[in-house]
Amino acid sequence: MPLTIEAIYEDGVLKPSRPLPLEEHETVRITIEPQISWAERTAGLLKWTGDPEVLRRIAEDDEFGLLESP
Repeated sequence: MPLTIEAIYEDGVLKPSRPLPLEEHETVRITIEPQISWAERTAGLLKWTGDPEVLRRIAEDDEFGLLESP
């Protein structure tokens, strides 16, 4: 049964953000997928031809958020 969790890489060790439902010494297979930002997940939806870093800053800046719209 696949299990998706978040973990932090610290001091050479992956540390799960919550306890895992595994038996002690159980062998598992791990696939690493770095978490990407909202801007990276939605890249390509806009026909942006400018600098990707500028687009990321705009997308993640609260000043440009929907709650700031009139």
